[in-house]
Amino acid sequence: MATALVIRHTPYEGIAGFRAPVEAAGYVIDRIDVTDPAFPTLDLVSPDLVVMMGGPMGVYETDVHPWIGHEIERLAERLAADRPTLGVCLGAQMIAAALGSRVYPGPVKEVGFGPVTLNPAGLASPVRHIDGVPVLHWHGDTFDLPDGVDLLASSTAYPHQAFRRGRRLLALQCHPEMGLDPRFDAWLEGSDDYLAEAGTDAMRMRADHDRLGATATAAGRRMIAAWLEELAG
Repeated sequence: MATALVIRHTPYEGIAGFRAPVEAAGYVIDRIDVTDPAFPTLDLVSPDLVVMMGGPMGVYETDVHPWIGHEIERLAERLAADRPTLGVCLGAQMIAAALGSRVYPGPVKEVGFGPVTLNPAGLASPVRHIDGVPVLHWHGDTFDLPDGVDLLASSTAYPHQAFRRGRRLLALQCHPEMGLDPRFDAWLEGSDDYLAEAGTDAMRMRADHDRLGATATAAGRRMIAAWLEELAG
């Protein structure tokens, strides 16, 4: 059986809606938190698939989170070996950093459900399945586009919303995995100031989650299923 390792940077940001297509593609999912004592010595090259999820920390906050540097080093080894890797939000930023790009605070906090704009490369990729679909955004950092990758999607505030390298690497700044996961409540807890800075609030976020979440998750699942089908092809 193929193995898929999910890396969690915080307990409330797991694989969520992506679990179904990953399992349907035949992967046995394992999970590790960055706080696990085994994480510093973890081999990131061996798993058949690595899924790197989001988190509230910044890639540049290595003084507060010393594990970040080690994770980027080991991720760089995996990417050099061209092993199948999916990154979401912080995970995408980690991939950018591992490929040598700068990660830094963005112009605004982009929080809420909204579509991304796909370019021709995006429309020809598995990301086409989220074209025109309002998906969850929750981030304030961005990155320079790494050399040797194809940009797939953008938004008004963040031009680098998704990129890929060949068939084996997909990075998503947005959160198409979210929409049905009850852990979304944990995202909202204690986030009033962050949400206010983004021009929204918990009540609006819950309402949009209830209204748009199922459609967003369905589109995200179709996207990941199509990507995994490419990997198997």
